[in-house]
Amino acid sequence: MHRLIEKIQDAQLRKDLPEFRPGDTVRVHVRLKEGEGDKERIQTFEGVVISKRGRQSNASFTVRRVSFGVGVERVFPLHSPMISQIEVMNKGRVRRARLYYLRGLRGKAARIKRAGRPEHEEVAASAAAGESKE
Repeated sequence: MHRLIEKIQDAQLRKDLPEFRPGDTVRVHVRLKEGEGDKERIQTFEGVVISKRGRQSNASFTVRRVSFGVGVERVFPLHSPMISQIEVMNKGRVRRARLYYLRGLRGKAARIKRAGRPEHEEVAASAAAGESKE
């Protein structure tokens, strides 16, 4: 019976999600229903992933950002159809899986070190290096 449940859950999983970990800065594009009609819009929520939990269709992740001096956390189901896309903005270098200690930090103390240079800066750096050689 356990394998049958796994097979059913595999059919419900999304395959278009990027690889991200706690400490990464992500931009989540969320579909919102407007009013009572069929209007739908996309709202972005950008922040640091402070935790990931669960397996398969039960997986979720928590994103934290500071908005107007107030910390805001949202929990997103990973395979939800309400998420249109997830963009990884920066990779962070952290040494633990749950970053709840960020809740008690303010300002520069709450920053996370970068694991490497993001892709858009690497492209710009390689383009600048190519121009200087010519």
